[in-house]
Order: sequence, then structure tokens, then C-alpha cells
Amino acid sequence: MKQLRHITIALVIIFNFSSLIYNPVTGQNIDSLKQVIKASKIDSTNIKLYIEIGDYYYFGTINDTALIYYEKAINLSDENLKSSHSPANVFFNLKATALRYSGITYSAQGNYDKAIEIFSKSLKIKEKLNDKKGMSASYNNIGSMYYRKGLYKKAIEYYLKSLEIKEELGDKKGMSASYNNIGLVYGNQGIYDKAIEYHLKALKINEEIGNKIGISYAYGNLGNVNYSQKLYDKAISYYLKSLKIKEELGDKIGMSNSYGNIGNVYAEQKLYNKSIEYYLKSLKIKEELGDKHGIAVAYVNIAALHMDIVRAENTGAKRKSHLQQALEYGNKAYDLALEVHALPLLNDASEHLRETYRELGNYAEAIEYGDVYIATQDSMFNTEKTKALAEMQTKYEADKKQLEIEKLENQKQLDQKAIEIKNAENKKQQIIIFSMLACFVIVLVFSLIILRMFRHKKIANILLAEQKAEIETQRDTVISQKDKIEEIHQELTDSIFYAKHIQQAVLPSNKFMNELLSEHFVYFKPLSIVSGDFYWTTKIDNMVILTVADCTGHGVPGAFMSMLGISFLNEIVIRSEITQSNQVLNKLRDNVISALNQKGVQGESTDGMDISFCVLNKETNILQWSGANNPLYLVRNGELIEFRSDKMPISIHRRMDPYKNHEIQLQKNDVIYLFTDGFPDQFGGDKGRKFKYKPFKDLLINISGKAMDEQSEILNTTLNKWKGNHAQIDDITIMGVRI
Repeated sequence: MKQLRHITIALVIIFNFSSLIYNPVTGQNIDSLKQVIKASKIDSTNIKLYIEIGDYYYFGTINDTALIYYEKAINLSDENLKSSHSPANVFFNLKATALRYSGITYSAQGNYDKAIEIFSKSLKIKEKLNDKKGMSASYNNIGSMYYRKGLYKKAIEYYLKSLEIKEELGDKKGMSASYNNIGLVYGNQGIYDKAIEYHLKALKINEEIGNKIGISYAYGNLGNVNYSQKLYDKAISYYLKSLKIKEELGDKIGMSNSYGNIGNVYAEQKLYNKSIEYYLKSLKIKEELGDKHGIAVAYVNIAALHMDIVRAENTGAKRKSHLQQALEYGNKAYDLALEVHALPLLNDASEHLRETYRELGNYAEAIEYGDVYIATQDSMFNTEKTKALAEMQTKYEADKKQLEIEKLENQKQLDQKAIEIKNAENKKQQIIIFSMLACFVIVLVFSLIILRMFRHKKIANILLAEQKAEIETQRDTVISQKDKIEEIHQELTDSIFYAKHIQQAVLPSNKFMNELLSEHFVYFKPLSIVSGDFYWTTKIDNMVILTVADCTGHGVPGAFMSMLGISFLNEIVIRSEITQSNQVLNKLRDNVISALNQKGVQGESTDGMDISFCVLNKETNILQWSGANNPLYLVRNGELIEFRSDKMPISIHRRMDPYKNHEIQLQKNDVIYLFTDGFPDQFGGDKGRKFKYKPFKDLLINISGKAMDEQSEILNTTLNKWKGNHAQIDDITIMGVRI
């Protein structure tokens, strides 16, 4: 499958840097700026100088140093705000400015989540000051970060908020930026007529006010829409108009984007030498600027170009060389897309690597990247794939039982034939002995009988030889069937280990958990290779969502249910933005019942899950919690408080009441525990009994004051000591979070 190239959009973030920003041509020398700071007192002028030095390093692409100076400006603003003699509005504005510039710097580094956090802090200050223009710019900044992350619904929500304020203020330049960004969302969704409508609105305003950079952006995005519609002559006409203005203005970022897009058109027209020339021009500027997102875009496009050449070259060393180049740039793009958390780029890079590995004949790698491509398309739970794996498991069990039956039947037949042969030999021996005794009396009379007996013996020997050959054939068949069973078992085991890799990929990473929560641990101990338990976290605005769930069964069946649960939670919480805990469980139950086609009739499957679901407001420390068969434990000042769950699973059930929503005001150093029943239900000890919930509660109380990593180690040590030689009976998951 041929991939569309990744076009570089003219995304308008609206930097609005102050007049103090360092200019490489006319600005002061950086050393002289630092000397001014040393000589000046801690006032608004000093803070502005820190911001100016930060701007100097930002435009010099030394982003980490820029962040240090912006942070100094923020801290100095806070110090002055503590003084009642300071003009509060001045320092609030300076703090908001330094915060926004930090957000812009994090955006340039590809850290979009951090940028959203910083822009939101700046927005709160602007709202407090009722600074409409600043609020509009912050809304636009946040929308642009969601666009980069591929969350288009959230992006357009913030773009429209920004546009509403700009229209109220009559800010034509800002309106053109909003029209431009809204057009990008429509273009991304394939609604090209609406995309062109908004880009033309942006172009018209920019022409009216003489905003050359805005005109160049509008031309570039009109080129992108025509490129997506395969109208390449129109596309390149717009791109060249955009490039001409950017070269006049010395806009390196814009020039780089135009070079990349022109390279795309030449690639589609099969002018490969001209295409690679423009791609490399674009890449060179992106590398100079340290634009990780832009570098990843260039890598994806160069990789796609080499694959186009591979398709044109059927054989030869050139084809092999281009395949290696495609693989090299594809891997670079994939690593950078992971680093900057850009889902659209990760989607493009993984699909490209899948195709490249397939051309190289490395189907294992092709399948692995194909799975990443599916996951980034929000298809982490694929019904057909699951059905096929389930059928494989069922077929394996059935074949195994059938072979055991055939083996026993063959052995029975062999034993029966051996008895018959032995009886025949005994009978022959008796006849021979009788004949030999009788021959002394009537030799002549029985001579014919003796001759006949020899004939019988010859026939019996022939039969024995035939039976021996048949037995050896059956033995070979049994051995062949045994080898086939072992082969099927190995293939199934390999598939399950690969399923484990996929399941681990969709569970929250340690890095992501550490960003959301300061002190926490997750003790996760599956019974089998894959787990029916799962834990899941995410963040929506200032809400951190935590959950631990126990799906019906364990091993492969439980893993299917856990993937289904994670997929539904992504849809309910992230896509639909439902954050009230009981509403999430009600919706999750509806989705499970619908997916498993549960009707409530007798004898029907009631598979589902038990779950403990929390929504923590990081600003107020108010915790929403709802539970389906699984409770929540809160340890405060050495005492454990239990919050009991609703006795209804997430599935069809005789009782189908709405789940309750509990609101809990947490205090500093409170520790909350979410868990499944695996630990309390584990058999062990001298008498082989369950661990039970009372000792489990006492254990949590005793360890609650220790560091979270140490708590996890104590739980593991306690479990192993209790279990002894007893087998683990269920998946075990415990999550602890200190407030």
C-alpha cells in the first residue's frame, strides 16, 4: 500500500514575542545583557532582561538554556508578587509572558504535554487580569498543541474559543490565524471545501492588512489542500508563491516547510532527483533550528521517496540500496515521533516501516510495525484478530484431545492383535505336538494333515508380516502427530508471548506514570504470560484518572477482555471526555454488554470485569471514586478507611442499577490503594489457606508510611513467603498513590 506523504502544515501558534526579543541583526550582544542584569536591581526591568536573554537562546535553538532564563523570570515575578508594594498587574503580565515563552520552547522540543500545561498556567493569569488578547493567544497555543498530538476535537474547541475573542476585539491578524488553523483541521479530516473556505478567508484578511507572513502561510495551506486532492499543478503554484515571500522575509522555518512540500509534489510527479534535493534543503534547516517534529516529517518523506524508487526498480543493487535508505530514515522518523509524542507521525512512520520490512522479506518486523500502526489508529482491540486467535486455541485443544483418543485406540488394537497372535502360536504348538505323538502309530494316515499344518503356518507367517508392517505404519503416524502437536504448541506459545508484548505496549509506561503521579507504585504480577488484570491512567485537563480492573478469567481469555476494557476506556474518557467516575462505569458496562452481545438469557456468557475507578482533581485533591465489586482503601494517619463498591460487575447482571459516585476530600500524605482480589485470595501458609482481606488490610496499614518503591518490594516478599510451594492462582495487581 502506497502512503500519502506527510505534508508540512503552516500551523500558526501565535508567538506574540515582546519588543524586547533579541534580534540577531540589531540586538544587543548577549554578554552586555548579562552585565546589565548583574548591575540592576530585582525589578520589572531585570525580569524583562531575563526574558530577552531567554529569547536570544531560543532563536539560537539553545532551548534548554532559554528555559533556564524564562524560569528565572517566572521566579522573580513570584518574589515581587509577594511584596505588597509591587504593582501586581505588571508582574502578573511578566509571569504570564515568561510562561508562554516557556510553552513555546517546550513545543519546539516536541514536549506537547508540558507545553499544554505551561500554556494553561499562562491562560489562568490572563483570565484573572481579564486580558482578552492574551486569553485568545493562549487558547490558540493550546489548540495548536492538541493538533500536533492528533486530538483534533480538542484542537478545534480551543481554536473556536480563540476566534470568538478575536472577532469581539476586531483583531484581524488574529482572526486570520484562527481561520488558518481551523482550515487545517478540516483539511486533515478530508473536508476540503471547508478547508479552502477558511484558508481563503485567512488570505483575504492578510492581503487587506499587508501581513506578508500570513499571506505566505495561507498560500502554503492552500497548496496542501490541492496536494491532498492530487491537483499537483495548483499545489506547486501555491507552494512557490509561499516560498518567494518566506525567502524575502528570511523566514527559515517557513522556507523549510515550503521546500518539503515542493519535494512532495516532485515525488508524486516521479521527478525523484528534484524531490530529494528539496527534501534535503528542508531537513538541513530543521536540523539547524532543532525542530524535532519537522525533522521527523522530513525523515518520513525521504523514506517514502526511497520506497517510490524501490517500486520503480524491480531488481539490481540500486533497489537494495534504496531499501536500506528507506529503512534508515523510517527508523529515524519512528524514534523521533515516539520522542515528541506525535501520533500522526508515528502512524506514518510505522506504516512505512511495515511496508519496507515486507519488501525486505522480514515479515516478523513487518507484523510488529503493523500492530503499532493499528494501535495508533485507535484499533487496539481488533475483533477479527481476537476471533482468529480464539479459534486457534479451540482448534489446538480439540486436535490434542482427538490425537489422545486415537493413540489409545491404536494401542488397544495393538494389544488385541498381540493376544490373537499369541493364541494362534499356542494352538499351532499343540497341534504339532499331537501330530508328532500320533505319527508313531499312523504316520501314513496323518502325513496329509502334517502337510496341511505347514501350509497354515506359512499363511500365518505372511499375516504376521503384514500385521507387523501395519503396526509400524501406525507407530509412525502417532510419532508424526506428536511432532505436529508440539509444533502447534510452539506456534501458539510464540503467539501468546507476542500478545504479551502488545498488552505491555498498551499499559501505561513508567515514564508516563511518573509524569502524572509523584509518589506511587504498581505491583503487577500476571498468573500466565498475559494477564486478565489491567491498570490504566490518563490526564484530562487537571484531572488524573486511575483505575485497576480484574477481567473474567486469566491468561489469553482474560487478556482479550483487558484489551477490550482499555480500548473502551480510551473511547469513553479520552475521546468522549467523560470524567465523572460513575458515568464512566455506566458507559463501560453498556459497551461491554453491547460488544459481547449479552441479552440476559439463561445459559448466556456473563463475561465482564470488576473495577475500581478514580478521578483525582490535582488542584482541589477531591477524589471521585466508583467501584464494581472492587473496593477502595484509604490509609490516613495509620487508620484504614474502606469504601465499599457496588455489588454489580461490568457486564450483564440480575441487578443493573446506576453505579454510585463517591466524592472524597483527600489530605496530604493520604495513601489510596486500588487492587484486584488476587493477593487476598492466594493460598499459602502452613495450612494452605487463603491470605484473606483482614491480614491484607493490616499489611497495608503497616507499610503505608514507607517509600512507595519499598512498599512494592514488601508486598512481593510477603506474597512469595506466604505462597511457598503453592501455585499462584490468579493475576495480582495493586496500585498505591500517596497524595
